[in-house]
Amino acid sequence: MNLIIRLLLNAIAVFALANILNGVTVDGYTTAVIVAIVLSILNLIVKPILVILTLPITIITLGLFMFVINACIILLADKFIDGFAVSSFWTAMLFSVLLCVLQSLLHSFLKADKKSSN
Repeated sequence: MNLIIRLLLNAIAVFALANILNGVTVDGYTTAVIVAIVLSILNLIVKPILVILTLPITIITLGLFMFVINACIILLADKFIDGFAVSSFWTAMLFSVLLCVLQSLLHSFLKADKKSSN
């Protein structure tokens, strides 16, 4: 149940950011849910491989290269999903940073709600 709530919160974040940012388009709510699922799968499978392959440059840049990896994951999701489009690499990087911040806020509300119900 918690996984479904997290995916729905991620889909809400994707849909909200697509309406705010000019270079990102999402066709509808179902596409936003699909984007959330695909991003979760890519973060689970592809991201660890990219992190290991780019470990030296990530260490040299003190972890800032992770922004580039996150933007690449967003662009990869763009290639897989028809109703989701990102116009450029820099837009993907901005989308990635804002998505991370928005997801953190939404998930913190979920944790605060769980603590108050106990």
